[in-house]
Amino acid sequence: MFSGLLLLNQRGDLLLSRVYRDEITRGVATAFKTQVIQSKEIRSPIKNIGSHTFMHIKIDNLYLVAVSKHNCNVAIVFEGLYRMSEIFKNYLDKMTDDTVRDYSTLILELFDEFFDWGYPQLLTMETVKPFITQKGVSIRPEKLKQDKLAKITVHATGGTPWRTDGIKYKKNEIYIDIIESVNVLVSTEGKLLRSDVGGKVQMKCELSGMPDCKFGLNDKILMDKEAKSGARAKSTGIELDDCNFHQCVKLGKFDTDRTISFIPPDGEFELMRYRSTENITLPFKVFPNVIEHSRTRLEGKIRIKSLYSRSAFANNVALKFPVPKNTALVEIKTQIGKAKYRPEENAVVWRIKKFPGGEYEASMDLEVQLSAHVSASGKWSRPPISMEFQVPMFSASGLKVRFLKVLEPKQQYQTVKWVRYLTQAGSYLIRI
Repeated sequence: MFSGLLLLNQRGDLLLSRVYRDEITRGVATAFKTQVIQSKEIRSPIKNIGSHTFMHIKIDNLYLVAVSKHNCNVAIVFEGLYRMSEIFKNYLDKMTDDTVRDYSTLILELFDEFFDWGYPQLLTMETVKPFITQKGVSIRPEKLKQDKLAKITVHATGGTPWRTDGIKYKKNEIYIDIIESVNVLVSTEGKLLRSDVGGKVQMKCELSGMPDCKFGLNDKILMDKEAKSGARAKSTGIELDDCNFHQCVKLGKFDTDRTISFIPPDGEFELMRYRSTENITLPFKVFPNVIEHSRTRLEGKIRIKSLYSRSAFANNVALKFPVPKNTALVEIKTQIGKAKYRPEENAVVWRIKKFPGGEYEASMDLEVQLSAHVSASGKWSRPPISMEFQVPMFSASGLKVRFLKVLEPKQQYQTVKWVRYLTQAGSYLIRI
């Protein structure tokens, strides 16, 4: 693995360093400063300078750099650097020159706990917290009781560093939130130009012991081998283009039977992220009709139609209709909700707190009076309409939880399971 860590500011001044192997010196910071920080070329996160390889990320305005003289595993190095940045933000709100100077002892302690001789060791908050507290005070192992120290050692070096043993709850519950963001672009003719869904499975685990969970979705993953051969698995599930999992997921079992098996961390965590581009169910359809009668007057009529089930409701629906910059007066009539002209945004914002499902339609009529003055940009470019919304208990991708099994052999308790779905607007644009 790598040979040392450097922490530099945006001017290239070396603030802190930790050399894990004698094959490098602090002088390598000067080479990184001149060749990377002060260079005006397009910067890559990996730079070869002489016999050294520099791999860096930015934390606020500081550079965290790993230096190596060997052919190391770059993916593991960057995984370690990004995890370090997350832990730094838990200890210090913002990384600046002043905070590094004030908490230099704490940061050096973290460097020592993160890596041993350049190899990653403790890279999660759960494993670092027992050794190092907040406020820069270090809890040394010799001050800990032997039984507690033994538990920490097993926790840090065992197969589940994200969860400690001995967790107990009176009521064992697990919460699952399927949160999706819909990105849509519709042409002026009403044709769907782009649609995709980015989703995540957020979980909150309040389970005792070391439970083994199995999680099943109605998904059908498009693998590279299937794409090359043209083969498609026979399934009624949805198609996910790519997935990213939490480190607790056993990927071997997912490849064989498509079930997500894992020992969950305690508390809140993100189990997976996914993306889908096929068979997207849009929550809303918008029908804009804009007529420019003259240079000083235009009329618009916008209809919104819900496409989700009658039992669901959308919350906090907001439609932003753009108007020309030389707008002088706007008259608005709405069927439901409230609409207001906002000059600072050059738009009419129509807000509806609760929008029913079941192909319910709502409309807004507006008449815009324009001043004779025309901006330097010339003719109105007709920016697209944008929408914001939240639709509980609706999945735009069609992703559903098929089952969730929780098995704890030692305690064998009953688990209360909660599942929620939420679809919200990402970039939801309709051209006019």
